[in-house]
Amino acid sequence: MRRSFLMPVLVCLAILAASGQTPPTAPAAWPIDIKLNYSVVPDVIYSVANDFDCKLDVYARNPRGTLAPVVMYIHGGGWVGGTKEGAVLELLPYLEMGFHVVNVEYRLARVSPPPAAVEDCRVALRWVYENAKQYGFDTTRVVVTGGSAGGHLALMTGMLDAGAGFDAAKEWDDVMPTMHVAAIINWFGITDVGELLDGPNRKAYAVNWLGSLPDKEKVAARVSPLTYVRAGLPPVLTIHGDNDQLVPYTQAVRLHKALTTAGVPNRLITIPGGRHGGFTRDQLLAAYATIREFLDQSGIRPAAK
Repeated sequence: MRRSFLMPVLVCLAILAASGQTPPTAPAAWPIDIKLNYSVVPDVIYSVANDFDCKLDVYARNPRGTLAPVVMYIHGGGWVGGTKEGAVLELLPYLEMGFHVVNVEYRLARVSPPPAAVEDCRVALRWVYENAKQYGFDTTRVVVTGGSAGGHLALMTGMLDAGAGFDAAKEWDDVMPTMHVAAIINWFGITDVGELLDGPNRKAYAVNWLGSLPDKEKVAARVSPLTYVRAGLPPVLTIHGDNDQLVPYTQAVRLHKALTTAGVPNRLITIPGGRHGGFTRDQLLAAYATIREFLDQSGIRPAAK
């Protein structure tokens, strides 16, 4: 089952390798390394809420239990769509770097209104901690990332603490108070949900996520990363196109300024002319080079072998 699940990924890896500058007669080694060094555990149920099974996929370093940092990836889709399977190609750079990867799904608007998605991602982070020994997750080097709504959820997951009221308590739970994210990589995520509910930046996906909640403005503020900016947060890297038609670039600028004022290490990488994730090959290569540098400076990226 694991091998069949991994096969589409390996096919994509081969295509990507062949499409680069390496001649077909000398294929890149990293797709083969990933095949040999990883196993996939699909559709792990990490939570059940509203009769919905919240699932995640684990891309674990071999042999099982190998200690390495872990990337928790959260897919986008405006909180109303998207799947973890549809985001598989976004995992490839982190697999190539040698991270464990946990690919997370969560309750969308059709299942539950906010803050359900935020709560689910916090539970997924707790799952990473609770299963760290089994898979070899280095909980001192947990990176949370995602794009668009996934970027928003990555920010929320990494910025919240146990006192924010999003974590479901368990009588036996001694993990929640110690959960800590080492870094956040935010790809054009929403930072101010309320701004998207009305006015010139109104977006249908945000309106749909909030639905008919009677206290929309209050809930929007509660699920906005800008609400939680404070000293002591993990380093944040934001990547955003200045021509984004779905998430205003100004939201990235505001987050960068607020984090800087609070003394939080952070960087804003602006993609000139970039729309909502519509970046060129060169722009993506530059972005991932910056990510590597960011992770190295934070002491997170796995050591080269």
